[in-house]
Amino acid sequence: MNHKTTPLPLAMLLLCGTAGTAVAGETPGTAPAATPAFQKFQALAGDWIAAEDGPMTKKGDLVARYALTAGGSAVVETLFPGSEHEMVTVYTAEGQDVVLTHFCLNANAPRMRAKSPLGAHFDFAYDGGSNIEPAHDKHMHSAWIEFVGKDELKSQWTELEHGQTGMVVAMHTVRKSS
Repeated sequence: MNHKTTPLPLAMLLLCGTAGTAVAGETPGTAPAATPAFQKFQALAGDWIAAEDGPMTKKGDLVARYALTAGGSAVVETLFPGSEHEMVTVYTAEGQDVVLTHFCLNANAPRMRAKSPLGAHFDFAYDGGSNIEPAHDKHMHSAWIEFVGKDELKSQWTELEHGQTGMVVAMHTVRKSS
């Protein structure tokens, strides 16, 4: 056998770099237009601080950092950046739905979906995940996020363990002014 092969990592890069160009009507190298619902998440880019004192934060503490990645097709939320409680949630769009995967301190990654959200309130429900047996394992199972305004956000996350509600975490954040 005397033929050339492309090394696997290079081949994967080439496939990833061209996969989006096969869709009719798209400009090569650009992500598809985001839905209005997902645009709300894209607009979060920046640092967000606690709007008030709470059980886990003091007013003014850095709570979350949002960054766009993958050509704007994913929003990465880093909760409590730089702390021992740091966690990451990645938001993406799937059709009209907004989907999140939460990489948790529980050493699992629940996936939640907000089906065809409209308006400023998003209800996320458990939609599978990694390293979770939902009937038994402790995991974040649902969440809601409300865009109070372009610079204010409220959310509530509900954790289940053995099928019962455990911890419920409410957050109220505002965009950190430059």
